[in-house]
Amino acid sequence: QLQTSGGGLVQAGGSLRLSCTASGSIFRVNRMGWYRQAPGKQRELVASITIEGGRTNYADSMKDRFTISRDNAGTTVYLQMNTLKPDDTASYYCNANIQSTRWASDMNYWGKGTLVTVSS
Repeated sequence: QLQTSGGGLVQAGGSLRLSCTASGSIFRVNRMGWYRQAPGKQRELVASITIEGGRTNYADSMKDRFTISRDNAGTTVYLQMNTLKPDDTASYYCNANIQSTRWASDMNYWGKGTLVTVSS
């Protein structure tokens, strides 16, 4: 349902771009976002975006370095990560709130995590 890509190893100060595409039975994608989970820590919100209005929400610690965006079709979301720090090392998970059919309830879906490793 959610296909993610773009993780990898980067040096501190570098950049990476993650992408996540929703597919399958989709009537409407309401919101998409990124969460991350570092070893031994809880999963935390990185950023989210509403598909219709494009309203964004960022974690305070990342809003000056990360940018979330969506494509025109409203099924792909990107996370541009700049000035990466070792503390950004984590598995990054795509999340999407999707209504699969006109009569279905909204549901949250998770993609497989993509590992981002920032070396010092």
